[in-house]
Amino acid sequence: MTEMPSIETREEVMFFDTDCGGVVHNLAYLRMIETCRTRLAAQMGMNLREMSQTQLYPVVVRTEVDYRKPAKLGDQLVIKGWLDSLSGIRFWCAFEMRSATDDTLHITCRQQLALVQMPLGKPSRLPPEWSVKYASLVKK
Repeated sequence: MTEMPSIETREEVMFFDTDCGGVVHNLAYLRMIETCRTRLAAQMGMNLREMSQTQLYPVVVRTEVDYRKPAKLGDQLVIKGWLDSLSGIRFWCAFEMRSATDDTLHITCRQQLALVQMPLGKPSRLPPEWSVKYASLVKK
């Protein structure tokens, strides 16, 4: 049985991540998720160097975020990401961001992605081996 792609990254909330109230700005959460998602993509065979050569990129089509509790300046965060489902030419990744010190849930997020062949910007089919390798995640 194939292990499902998942990753855990860590971030410290920096001054530039916060607004004037000292809480994490909504765009900073997405930057942290971007880092986690990029490392998750590498596990799925889409590392940065390979993408720059093939010009086939996972592109975010949709983002759903639920803000649960604000993180603050200096907080240590753990971001967990995983491949959630496959459907047609798109796939979903899911994320949770928690406090490293007390496991407080700060956000949950799901992102729908499609593979896009550049420079034409043409959507591409998911690799055929994914439907076999991650069969339990295929949505009909």
